[in-house]
Amino acid sequence: MSFRTHWADNVQESLITQTITIAGWVQRRRDHGGLVFVDVRDRTGLVQVVADPRNPMFKVLDSVRPEFVVSITGTVQQRPEGMGNRDIASGSVEIVPNLVKVLSESKTPPFMPQEAESVDELMRLKYRYLDLRRTSLFHNFELRDRVLFSLRSFFHEQGFLDVETPALARSTPEGARDFLVPSRVQPGQFYALPQSPQIFKQLLMVAGFERYYQIAKVFRDEDLRADRQPEFTQIDVEMSFVDREEILRLMEAMMKQIFWDALDVRLPDFPRMTYKDAMHQYGSDKPDLRAGEALVDLSDLAHQTEWNVLRQATYTVGVRCRQYAPSRKQLDEWTQFAKDLGSRGLVWMTKAEDGIRCSATKWLDSEFQEKISATANLEIGDTLFLVSGDDPRPFEVAGQIRLEFARRENRMESGWRFLWVTEFPLFEWSEEEQRLTSAHHPFTMPMEEDRSLIAVDPTAVRSEAYDVVLNGIELASGSLRIYQSEVQQNIFSALGLSDTEIQEKFGFLLQAFQYGAPPHGGIAFGLDRIVMLMAGAKSLREVIAFPKTARGTDPLMEAPSTVADSQLAELGIQVQGRHPEK
Repeated sequence: MSFRTHWADNVQESLITQTITIAGWVQRRRDHGGLVFVDVRDRTGLVQVVADPRNPMFKVLDSVRPEFVVSITGTVQQRPEGMGNRDIASGSVEIVPNLVKVLSESKTPPFMPQEAESVDELMRLKYRYLDLRRTSLFHNFELRDRVLFSLRSFFHEQGFLDVETPALARSTPEGARDFLVPSRVQPGQFYALPQSPQIFKQLLMVAGFERYYQIAKVFRDEDLRADRQPEFTQIDVEMSFVDREEILRLMEAMMKQIFWDALDVRLPDFPRMTYKDAMHQYGSDKPDLRAGEALVDLSDLAHQTEWNVLRQATYTVGVRCRQYAPSRKQLDEWTQFAKDLGSRGLVWMTKAEDGIRCSATKWLDSEFQEKISATANLEIGDTLFLVSGDDPRPFEVAGQIRLEFARRENRMESGWRFLWVTEFPLFEWSEEEQRLTSAHHPFTMPMEEDRSLIAVDPTAVRSEAYDVVLNGIELASGSLRIYQSEVQQNIFSALGLSDTEIQEKFGFLLQAFQYGAPPHGGIAFGLDRIVMLMAGAKSLREVIAFPKTARGTDPLMEAPSTVADSQLAELGIQVQGRHPEK
C-alpha cells in the first residue's frame, strides 16, 4: 500500500468526494456523542478524520492515542456548516475513513509536542525528538532550509566554489580554546577541531580558487552563553583580488537576497560606522540602532566646570531619554544600575516647564546646567543621564543605560537595523595574559597608514577588519588578510611568538605566501544567529536540531561521557584522579 497520496495542507475542498491517503501522527482524539474525531498531523499541518459507529473503521480509529503513527485512506467530505476551522489549511473538509492502519504505537509521552513550550528545557532537550514535533519549531528549520537554498543560489550565481576543508587539523591560536582529538596511530600527537577554516581558505586563495564558500561546522571550547554553542555553523567566504569595498558590497547583496527569498523583506542599504565612532556614539562595537538616538559626548563642556568629578574625568557622556520624567525611586534604581556596571555614580537632569532639576545642583550652577541642556538638545519633559570616567568605561556604561531604557520603557523600535562596523583595533592588551593579543585573528591586515605604529604603539593600529551587526547582535566578522610573508612574520613577532614558534606553527603558511599569494579577504557569518533573528527565536537552541545546554551538555545522548579505560590506553591517555577499571 501507499502510505500517503496527499500532505495535510493539500487536503482542501477541491478533493471533495475523492479517496486519498494521509499519514502522520495522532495529535488529538475526541469522542463527541458517539462520533470519533482524530486530528492527524504531518509536517505540513493537520487533517481531521471522523467516523461514526456504523463505519467499519470506527473501532480502530477509536483505539488510537496521541502520537500513534497512522496511515488513513478515506473519502474527503465537506465539514458540517459552522464546524470549520479557519486556522488550518484543511479546515473546511474532513476525511471519512475506509482503511485505518496503525503503523506504530506510542507510549504516553512525557509531554505533548503542542504543549512543549511550557515544559522545562532540560526535559525538552532530553526528549528532543518529541520537542522537534512542535509546529513552531519545525517552521524554524523550514526557514533555515530556505536561507541555505538562497545562499547556495547566490554563491553559485556569483561564481563561488563550495569547497570542504578538513575537520581534523593542527591547533592554531585563533582566540578561543580548541577541542583536541588525540591520534591513536601517533601517540602523544593531537588534532584540533577547526575554530574556523581560516588558514585552509587562505591556502585556497594561494591555490588560485579565487572565490570560495563553505557551510562549515566549527568548534570552540569557550565559556558558554545563551547565544553560543560549542559547535555551530558558519557561512564561510573568501575572495581574491578584492578590496574591502567589494567584499562589503557583495556580502550586503547576499544578506539582502536571503531576506527577500526567505522572508519577502526588502532591506535598505546598510549604514557604516568605524569602531571608534561606534564605541563613542553607542558604547558598543555592536550597536543596536533600534534603541533610540546616539549618546552625546559632553566632555569638553564638563572640563569647564569647577566640580572635580566632571572636570578631572577624561570623558563625560550623556544618555538622552526623551519625554521621560522618572520618579525618585526610578532615579535611585538608575543610579544603582550604573554603579553595578562599574560607574562611580550617575548625574541626572530633567528639563521641566519651570526649569531644570539636577542631582548635582550643589556643584553645578544653573547657568552650567543650561549649557549642558542646550548642548544635549534637551526639550521640556526630557531627562539626561551623565556618566563620567576614563575611556572606555563611561561610553560602555552609558551605552548599557541607553539599551536598558529602551527595553524598560518599550522604546525599542521594530524592524531590521543592519550596520557595518569597520576599522577595528588590530591588537588588544590582555590583562590576564599580560601580553598583546589579536583583536580579530593574527591573519588580519593592518591598515596601510598605521603599519609604522606596530613597533611603537601597537594598540593604536587599526585593522582592515569589519563586522556585520543586526539589532545589536554580531552576525559576521571578516577582514582583508595578510598575504605577504614579511608582514605576517612581523605580526606574529608583535604577538610575542619567537622565530622558532612561528616556524613550528605557521611555517607552512609563510612558505605558501612565497609562491605567489594574491591579495585576498573574506568573512564568516553565523548561520545559526541569522536564522535565530529571522525566526524571532529566543535562543540558538531553537534553530539547531540537536543543541547543547548552556553547560555544554547533551541530555539526549548524555554527552560528554566517560570512555572505557581500554580506549584511553590505546590513545596513551590517563585521566587524572580516575582509577583504572579492573
